[in-house]
Amino acid sequence: MTTRTPTPNAGPDTKVVDVVIKDGHALVTINNPPVNALAVSVRKGLMEALRAVNEAGCATAALVCAGRTFVAGGDISEFAGPPPLPHLPDVLDAIEASATPFIAVMHGTVLGGGLELALACAWRIADDNTKFGLPEVNLGLIPGAGGTQRLPRVIGLERAARMAANGKPVSAKTFEEFGGLDLVFSGDPMQAIASFRNNLPARPQNTSARPVADADLTALKAEITKSAKGSNAPMIALETTALAATLPFAEGSKIERQTHLDLRDSAQSRALRRLFFASRSVTRPARLKAIEPVPINHVAIVGGGLMGAGIAAASLAAGHRVTLLERDTESAQAGRGRVEAIIAKDLASGRITEAKADARRAAFHAGADYAAASDADIAIEAVFEDPEVKRAVFRQLSDVMSETALIATNTSYLDPNMISEGMPGPGRFLGLHFFSPANIMKLVEVVGTSVTTDQTLSTAFAFARGLGKIPVETGVCDGFIGNRILSAYRRQADYMLADGASPYEVDAAMRGLGMPMGPYELQDLTGLQISWANRKRQLAAGTWPGRYVDIADKLCEIGRQGRGSPAKKGWYDHTSGSGKQDPDVEVMVAAWRTEHGTGQQTFTTDEIVMRIMAAIVNEANLILEEGIATSETAVDIVWTEGYGFPKHLGGPMFWAEETGMDRMREAFAAIEAQSPGSLKAAGVFKG
Repeated sequence: MTTRTPTPNAGPDTKVVDVVIKDGHALVTINNPPVNALAVSVRKGLMEALRAVNEAGCATAALVCAGRTFVAGGDISEFAGPPPLPHLPDVLDAIEASATPFIAVMHGTVLGGGLELALACAWRIADDNTKFGLPEVNLGLIPGAGGTQRLPRVIGLERAARMAANGKPVSAKTFEEFGGLDLVFSGDPMQAIASFRNNLPARPQNTSARPVADADLTALKAEITKSAKGSNAPMIALETTALAATLPFAEGSKIERQTHLDLRDSAQSRALRRLFFASRSVTRPARLKAIEPVPINHVAIVGGGLMGAGIAAASLAAGHRVTLLERDTESAQAGRGRVEAIIAKDLASGRITEAKADARRAAFHAGADYAAASDADIAIEAVFEDPEVKRAVFRQLSDVMSETALIATNTSYLDPNMISEGMPGPGRFLGLHFFSPANIMKLVEVVGTSVTTDQTLSTAFAFARGLGKIPVETGVCDGFIGNRILSAYRRQADYMLADGASPYEVDAAMRGLGMPMGPYELQDLTGLQISWANRKRQLAAGTWPGRYVDIADKLCEIGRQGRGSPAKKGWYDHTSGSGKQDPDVEVMVAAWRTEHGTGQQTFTTDEIVMRIMAAIVNEANLILEEGIATSETAVDIVWTEGYGFPKHLGGPMFWAEETGMDRMREAFAAIEAQSPGSLKAAGVFKG
């Protein structure tokens, strides 16, 4: 006999939680697309499902989710205010105490509240491709419904503390080895449920009642302190999880819940949640949502250097057929070698299987004949940053490709209008600025020309999203959003260098803020010749803004162009393998100051940070005023995803708001006094 119990919380056309009872067993289905988040409607539906299965006296209740995943977390939109009833901890306690035992049947991703839900069930079975994790720390939070207290009672304290503190998911195989699963299956979940019920183990002790053996977490604490880089939540998650070894479940869960609620109001969590929503909104511009993107199957990449190889590898990982083009066969083979090295690295790390590695190699071709791109749906040039070289590539691609195929430049600074001028099919040209290494970095700046069609942009955004990237639309200016702000950052650092700060003090100050490296360390990594070429280009065009400090130029002239240069020197000495402060640089800087009559000022760490941030925020506001960026959050996404600005600080614009605009204006005034006329003031800094 089969009965169906619809839940009263669902809308007229959708059952958010559905219950079907057959032969004394229940099937409880959550259907809250896209990721079955534990919104208040789902929580209410689960409470009603509990009532239904227990009133029917069901022997078991299998909990499944419709769509592509099991519950992938809570409803983050609810975190801004008081949590509505019923609270998730109460729902999970009721599931655990249910007379009818629950079987969590999982697929896709089981994250955050989804894993907490599964831990409250009597048994857990999962498809072999399922991932499990507690990613709350990525939002500046810790679990809030018993996750830090139930998980160690299932898989042990050290493993649970690591999962809670680093936020990284583990595979079904790993989670099973940890003791977190009763069965891993492949194929039809309904068959797996039936098989599991036919050989049903004895109902285990409730998770909350199990003891937890203590463990030495000293090494893990040191590891998390280093990796957190100023974010508070990871260590709080670790310490809260450790309570499971010393406190009863009820007491530990109460502390966990209150800590979770307190963290919701913290600046770090507000910053991270803002970025979470922004990273989704910027990738789908409102005006493009109604435009269906054209499918991309074949991708052509011109240029097999580090950038081109990275783009090719990312495209292969997304399932595209890829053709890499170079100027000659020897260069093409070198490019092939770089791509295959990335595939080999992914294979060695366990990120892909041998079968996937073989599939990527089979989908990859490298050569020097542009005719191989004739049926490509999109081509991306990643050649030297020279407008004529790029125009020559565009002409060759235009000669062989369909006029409906997209052609993109990966330029970091140049105007795509100029590169594509006079080419056939002008509406299909644009800029796609990837960040290196392109197979890892998520940011892609999408730069339309004055005639790029919305169809082209819609397809480009969909293509970038398919690569697992975060595409952000930017207007045309020198350096677009990210590198234009980076130039302002570097100029201000150079002003302080000229006037008395050492490059090493500046780097240390910015690392103290949370940047992965300071501006001079970054130049050594990327190569001083890149920014030198841009400065020379701007000087020749008469577009360099304000005061000019040419200390970096002098380093380049004597071959000190970074750690990748033959000299293995730049601002630092890398000849020993690690960058060391170099007295020769300090001598050069001192001589420059003497020649120019500068260097009498001293700067505190706070002054260095505030002046650099004032320059960054001023440039960002100019970009907004000019319509280059569509929103403050777009700027913050570009700088957190592309330049390493600490995510827990929310990006430059959020940081400035939290710091206070009065302090920012004071810092801007100090810059004006130090280097008069060197910065055009944005509206927020005028007056």
